[in-house]
Amino acid sequence: MFNDALHTMTLSDDGSYTAYSKEYNEHYHSTKDGALHESLVKHVIPALALKQHQEEINILDICYGLGFNTLATLYYAKKHNITSKINIYSPELDSTLVKSLVNFSYPSEFGELRDVMRELSENGVYRDDSWHVEIFLGDAREYVKNFSYSTFDIVYQDAFSPSTNPILWTQEYFSDIQKCIKRDGVLTTYSTALATRLALYENDFYIYINRGDGFRDATIASLSKLEGFWHVDMEHKIKCNPHAKSLRD
Repeated sequence: MFNDALHTMTLSDDGSYTAYSKEYNEHYHSTKDGALHESLVKHVIPALALKQHQEEINILDICYGLGFNTLATLYYAKKHNITSKINIYSPELDSTLVKSLVNFSYPSEFGELRDVMRELSENGVYRDDSWHVEIFLGDAREYVKNFSYSTFDIVYQDAFSPSTNPILWTQEYFSDIQKCIKRDGVLTTYSTALATRLALYENDFYIYINRGDGFRDATIASLSKLEGFWHVDMEHKIKCNPHAKSLRD
């Protein structure tokens, strides 16, 4: 059964279930924005809008958690006939959680992905002609160092919040991300905290606002300038908040 010793199921506002982590004292998704809706509008849709015309797309999903960002990517690609080869690599510290997901109450939209969900929960890997997905059970900080320079087109930065899991939001962490993301790659995150944006900015990322109807603002970042998003003037932010600092190891 689902690992309810450390998690409790929670119905979010879009009708999909998320979970509450007793260890981190946080939900995996915004219950207001909705688990599936948040994955789609804050990560999958803006990222794939920029990358869906590539022959192959490499995605780093930090962290796997309940698997929504990975599964929403595959669902969206299938629904919209995106023919790119999609490779997703996702670290996750909680191996017991991953094993328990075979019994998680996923939204009906993921119905055609049952084989994918089962393979990932039981074996940590799924492969076919169009998709390659693998879960790494262990420390995300160490995992990202294994990838060569300019590997990823997309990074989903979706760890627990900076206040509860700061080690995945520091300037040094984003330095490792900067090394493995491509120059024209995109990083998506729900966090709009100034400390998060400073840590990205200090690693040469341009910062943008992901804004739309039905969800709260999120952040998109890239080492290259992007079109179609509201640019955040970080120099102005710094002048207005001279004592603000990024998180550090």
